[in-house]
Amino acid sequence: MGSCQKLDVVPNNLLSDDQIFSSEAGINVYLAQVYRKLPIEDFTYRPAGRDGQSGFNLHHEWEHFWHSGAACGEMVGPWGGMDIGGGFGYWPYKDIRAVNYFIETLPKYSANFAGNKVNELLGEAYFLRAYYYFALAKRYGGVPLIAVTQNYPDQSIEELQVPRNTEEDTWNFIGNDCDQAIAMLPETNVAERANKYAAAALKSRAMLYAGSIAKYGSQNFVDGDARAMGFVGIAAEKADGFFQKAIEAAKQLEGKYSLYSANTNKEQNYADAFLDDKSPENILVRNYSIPSRTAHSWDATFSPRFMTANALSRAYPTLEFVERSGALNVTNGDGTPTRYTNLADAFQGLEPRLRGTIYFPGDVLRDRRFDVQRGLYPSFSGTAADEVAKDPNSRKYMLSGDPNTTFEGKTIIGQTGISTSGDDKTRTGFYVRKYIDYRRPQADVDLFTSTTHWIEFRYAEVLLNRAEADIETGQLDDALAALNLIRNRAGATPLTMADMTVDVVRNERCMELAFENHYWWDLKRWRTADVVLNNARFKGLMPYFVMNEGKYIFLKEPETFGRNYNFEKRFYYEPIPGGELGKNPNLYPNNPNY
Repeated sequence: MGSCQKLDVVPNNLLSDDQIFSSEAGINVYLAQVYRKLPIEDFTYRPAGRDGQSGFNLHHEWEHFWHSGAACGEMVGPWGGMDIGGGFGYWPYKDIRAVNYFIETLPKYSANFAGNKVNELLGEAYFLRAYYYFALAKRYGGVPLIAVTQNYPDQSIEELQVPRNTEEDTWNFIGNDCDQAIAMLPETNVAERANKYAAAALKSRAMLYAGSIAKYGSQNFVDGDARAMGFVGIAAEKADGFFQKAIEAAKQLEGKYSLYSANTNKEQNYADAFLDDKSPENILVRNYSIPSRTAHSWDATFSPRFMTANALSRAYPTLEFVERSGALNVTNGDGTPTRYTNLADAFQGLEPRLRGTIYFPGDVLRDRRFDVQRGLYPSFSGTAADEVAKDPNSRKYMLSGDPNTTFEGKTIIGQTGISTSGDDKTRTGFYVRKYIDYRRPQADVDLFTSTTHWIEFRYAEVLLNRAEADIETGQLDDALAALNLIRNRAGATPLTMADMTVDVVRNERCMELAFENHYWWDLKRWRTADVVLNNARFKGLMPYFVMNEGKYIFLKEPETFGRNYNFEKRFYYEPIPGGELGKNPNLYPNNPNY
């Protein structure tokens, strides 16, 4: 192992400060890395560990059905029990250090930049730091607030072992960094980078979270040392202050962005809103490409194999989600199932936004029809309960897992139909439509070929943030106006003042932001997860063909895997990662019941 080579040589793949901070090109390289590590819960985000894969930036991970919505009732998916409750140990202080270093170092090179460029770049850094801390706060509550670069061995180990700040201080820190960013950033931005309105959108989201935690955090929760010390929880009297900050931040986007309305067909318009890169609704997006090896697989893994070149779909919208916009009327007044000649007939007249979010039985994608079917009834009389009571085996022709199997010339489940034995067909009767690029030919829909952008901040969310904060503070007129902007675009019936309740606002949020990785966090900040997910079992809408009538019926039945979900109250906060506690005992006490 002997050698006469000198080892104190700077590696030639590292850039010096002079190389980075002396030009805008160097700055762009530095910030590109920080943006790419930003904890955006996008297509490739996986909210819990599975086979060593978890967290952010899994840019060559294809199993997008490991989605937070598949663990909390928007969808049913591959999760069992509550696999995502304890998180995955996110602790991005290395990335925060990179931002702090940028904030401290850039001003030393200000002579290299003209006009207001240095301030604008610093504004981006404050936005980025706020976003990193937001991802920490919503998981852990209070965390160490490190706003300067730490250096070892210039600082002792004891100095580097920074204790946790309170949860209230952490949310205030995020709000203050957003304010700095709003003040310093320009109104326009280049692709995938923040402007002042992206910072305002982040503030509206973060302050809404903080207000909810203050108002509802004392409910449905477990006491402990961390709570007593303020590391989790915020005093209830602080709620209105945070809600008002959310409102004021949201107001800053008025007249700067608008809801997408390029198509007069409201169903198609809603579907296209997530595909059009020129949408006036988009505030901050993340792009993907095949050459950069960031292309994702959403089209392939949320469509049935029948409609792709190669796919495995495993997560499907629930009936509970579908019926947020109203119960599906597939039953006659006497309780017997309504008969339909065609599958699609049952879904005429539904809210256009719902149709733009979900693929229903009978819909068409890539010139192929969703021939979803649970099975066959030779005959059917009375209600579903009557049929089972009469003959528990009367559905014996529905049990095939093979889409090509027929009975008396009639397909039993269909190519996209419901199976109890495989993951590549729906378990609920529905498929996801949001973000699916219907324009791509089937032969091109494969793994790592999707380049649809992810919209991290869009104006509809900002309106919803404002409406919720309005309703929480009694500003009903403003809440109604914001919600009706969204509902008009959705093709939904306008709300009235009599509708202005917290539950109505929350339901609107759930419908509008479906499958965008909000619902899991909303349940947590509302402190309703332990109620909604208390031995929860979700349902689907199962189509059957009645052979002696030549008609379809639809029955509301449990999803075919029959999984249940339980949320423990301790999951409102994730545990401080064990490895970090081992390195820094000042992070104790851990969060309650860990």
